[in-house]
Amino acid sequence: MNTKNLTLIVIAALVLLLGGCGCSGYNGLVQQDETVKTAWNNVQSDYQRRADLIPNLVSTVKGEANFEQTTLTNVIQARASATQIKLDAKDLSPEKIKEFQAAQGQLSQALGKLMMITENYPTLRANEAFRGLQAQLEGTENRIKVSRNDFNAAVADYNIKARSFPMNILAGLTGFKPKEGFQAEAGSEKAPEVKF
Repeated sequence: MNTKNLTLIVIAALVLLLGGCGCSGYNGLVQQDETVKTAWNNVQSDYQRRADLIPNLVSTVKGEANFEQTTLTNVIQARASATQIKLDAKDLSPEKIKEFQAAQGQLSQALGKLMMITENYPTLRANEAFRGLQAQLEGTENRIKVSRNDFNAAVADYNIKARSFPMNILAGLTGFKPKEGFQAEAGSEKAPEVKF
């Protein structure tokens, strides 16, 4: 065998090897990207479940004749604001995630205030429908936390793959950019002050 044929065989082998690694790496990035999208869809599904429970909660609370109307209005407005923000799993930019997170945070604050105020209404707390809705909301909040953690884990796995050498070169060439997950809300590092 002459050196020209040997050189062609070596070059062909290298091209096949690099092409195979490139295809495998690309497919791995696609798989990780789809895992992130699925995790995001689960986050949105859990937030939607919470939004779906709120009208029933508001209706139950309205039955209490002298309940603070501004609190109910704030919950309704926060729900409307939170449900208007739709974030496509294909476009999870840090700015859009922060906007989504801020709207959901406002709704969480409004619900928290509503639940605190209901402590002043023993007949409302004794209402079986209210207690059932309260339990469902608590369960949904736990689901949201788990979904957010799963999303952050999927984003971390994706980012590790997309930013590791030599995959970062392939990711840059094929448009796979690092993603950002959920972060703690501003002020959450300070424990709430409890006064008796």
